[in-house]
Amino acid sequence: MTRVMATGVFDILHVGHIYFLEEAKKLGDELVVVVATDHVAERVKHRAITPQDMRAKMVEALKVVDKVVIGKEKDIYQTVEEIRPDIIALGYDQLHDEEALANDLKKRGLGNVKIVRLNMFAGDMTATREIIKKVIAWYLVQKKLKEVEGDGKP
Repeated sequence: MTRVMATGVFDILHVGHIYFLEEAKKLGDELVVVVATDHVAERVKHRAITPQDMRAKMVEALKVVDKVVIGKEKDIYQTVEEIRPDIIALGYDQLHDEEALANDLKKRGLGNVKIVRLNMFAGDMTATREIIKKVIAWYLVQKKLKEVEGDGKP
């Protein structure tokens, strides 16, 4: 059995996340997803809107996912050592350098782990920040319309 590990923040779950996880699952038989802690999310991407336990529960509900764990605060490799994947699937926008990651894994006796960088999903609303921007823009338009049209009260 081939175990694949995928990691991410998974804040405001969207079609780009689904694509990433489906593509990761195609690489093996079992997909274990590591959801970033709130502190790690803030350090590497942005402050998460939804807390880590909620994000983990949403990812766990996806049919493509076999198991979900919440990552470690300080040592990402500790999670890799615990999961012992055959493959680590990286998203197109994840900051990990494949060569440096492979070297670090080798130093920890995990040199047989294959690292695969997945492609980006082409489509609208495929990133959390894009979704947030769209929601804010919609809100501002609605607010402006209310100012222009009034609130409907005499």
